[in-house]
Amino acid sequence: MTEMSHSVFTPEQVRELDRIAIEEQGIPGYELMNRAARAFFDVATARYPDARRWLVLCGSGNNAGDGYVIARLALDAGLDMQLITLANAAKLAGDAATACEDYISAGGEITDWTGSIDFSEPNLVIDALLGTGLTRELDGDYLEAVNAINESGLPVLAVDIPSGLNGASGAVMGAAIKAVLTVTFVAFKQGLFLGHGPDLAGETLLDDLGISPADPDRVPPTLRIFSDEQAQQQLPRRNRSGHKGAYGHVLVLGGNEGMGGAVHLAGEAALRSGAGLVSVATRPGNVQAILEARPELMCRGIEADDDLDELLEKATVLALGPGLGQDDWARCLYRRALAAGKPLVVDADALNLLAAEPARRDDWVLTPHPGEAGRLTNSSAAAVQSDRMGSLRALTETYGGTVLLKGHGTLVGSDGDAVPWLIRGGNPGMGTAGMGDVLTGVTAALLAQFGEQAVESRKDIAALAAWLHATAGDRAAGTGERGLIASDLFTELRKCLNP
Repeated sequence: MTEMSHSVFTPEQVRELDRIAIEEQGIPGYELMNRAARAFFDVATARYPDARRWLVLCGSGNNAGDGYVIARLALDAGLDMQLITLANAAKLAGDAATACEDYISAGGEITDWTGSIDFSEPNLVIDALLGTGLTRELDGDYLEAVNAINESGLPVLAVDIPSGLNGASGAVMGAAIKAVLTVTFVAFKQGLFLGHGPDLAGETLLDDLGISPADPDRVPPTLRIFSDEQAQQQLPRRNRSGHKGAYGHVLVLGGNEGMGGAVHLAGEAALRSGAGLVSVATRPGNVQAILEARPELMCRGIEADDDLDELLEKATVLALGPGLGQDDWARCLYRRALAAGKPLVVDADALNLLAAEPARRDDWVLTPHPGEAGRLTNSSAAAVQSDRMGSLRALTETYGGTVLLKGHGTLVGSDGDAVPWLIRGGNPGMGTAGMGDVLTGVTAALLAQFGEQAVESRKDIAALAAWLHATAGDRAAGTGERGLIASDLFTELRKCLNP
């Protein structure tokens, strides 16, 4: 794995990496264009070996230049190739003009856009219309072409980024190509993982084109991808002389009337993730059902404030929020937990109580979904999703500690830390009740096992928890995403923790 394969940059930063490669590493721009086209062509032919009729759509910039080289490679391979341009090919400049000339010299033909596309012949569409420099919404021919491509029903492969997708934010600029696969070059662009990026880019592959990584002090990444290798290195190690007291004591607080399942799931997740001891503080009516379902949990009904004293004293990490509610009983547990002076994982209704009574501390991990993040930042879920990086920064600056912002492309950052973690895994099947409770338990268990080490590495531990949760969810979805439930993750969690 190269440095570029787990670093994410803005489009402007990638253009700077291009400049460094050309001006300082001595790689001609047209050579980079040819490398990009070859990388794309090799992926396309490997994934779609039976697709013999290609339609390549080009615009006016270097993304179009990539398209012309790809089209020339397709001609050389004997494929039935059609190229449609939405720009005046005679006005192309620089490397894109050279690519167009070489395509024509190889016998290629160019068809000008006429307002419609005949999709009856091709069986693969290559999107080389617009690159990462797009700053305004699509209109006119480009808008019509993008909509026509999306309605064609044909598989679409995007060159570098789906046309119409903002390379920085993942916003849709009026309309955007929905690709099944995107091959991106030099480095991952931020917009591929934020906003609508994951839905529109499909599977995303990177080719660094053989460019030497730039000094991170010169071009620092905006995100780092939490990789499988990172996870394996970070998993907590166990000594042969270890015992349950060495692996921490998690106390889960929550489970208001009718929501006992939430604390059960969080508690069992903490056990399955390696905590030595797990206690549950909940409504008295939940105790019997939880103990019958999972006798390894210690469970106590909480009726009065002082029922918590012994539990809080013995715990090393608190998991606050699953099924908590927002009534007087919930507020009592919430305030006692915050006053206990123990490391915290804060989720669900505890986040809603935090939004109503803002506080700041260094020793907690907040795990909001976009709706909760919206309440914490006095905005909305839509606003959070439109600027996940900015929302993460606002949360860490306001509340301190570490924030795990859930959603596809989970982000994990800490106050004062410049480069958050990005978690790429997870699937739509995980959008079901109890999944967040499981993540809360996993996070608390890892914090408990790392003990005092967690003080300096809380962000990394939270990222590991998110990776374990996402990876277990992806493995559990092997038989299908529909019908996946939170407890399906437990078996896979153990496998992830014991590679």
